[in-house]
Amino acid sequence: MTRCGTRGYSPNKGSTGLKVCIVSDSHDHREPLAAAVAEAKSLGAQAVLHCGDLVAPSTLHAIIPLGLPVHLIHGNNTGDLFNLCRFAQAVENRVHYYGQDGSFTLGQRRIFIVHYPHYARALALTGDYDLVCNGHEHRATVERIRNVRGEETLRIDPGTVAGVSAPATYVFGDLQALEFAIRPVPR
Repeated sequence: MTRCGTRGYSPNKGSTGLKVCIVSDSHDHREPLAAAVAEAKSLGAQAVLHCGDLVAPSTLHAIIPLGLPVHLIHGNNTGDLFNLCRFAQAVENRVHYYGQDGSFTLGQRRIFIVHYPHYARALALTGDYDLVCNGHEHRATVERIRNVRGEETLRIDPGTVAGVSAPATYVFGDLQALEFAIRPVPR
């Protein structure tokens, strides 16, 4: 598993009540990605989770100036992984690139991000995570999945932030309360 760009940032430091912006399938569309992240930041988001299909690493230039840490995986439209890894190595970018999937703790919540929904549903069933996020379907969904521990795990697909063959959406949420809302990308 590729682990790039995780130096110099501790995601758990003072992180109760952390709010997040969850996006996916930006497909090189900088403007809607920037609009979604900017709106989420204005609502209090402190981190971005990108569930794949960023494609060109240069797309991140649209959101880096907003100053939020970005946790991302590559999806099936991988683009330039070499330069994505190099981009993530620059500490000032605050990009945490995990490769095809990522498992980390943020706001005292165990989170798993992957691009594929069948993979996300399977990981949600384990009960090992509080939140499992995926992309790929271009259809926004927030669902609770009953896991093997008899509890529920949230699975979120934020849809396509770029509006590729579907409405442009993202998800804004509170990790402490585990409350999430699908939002249209502002124009």
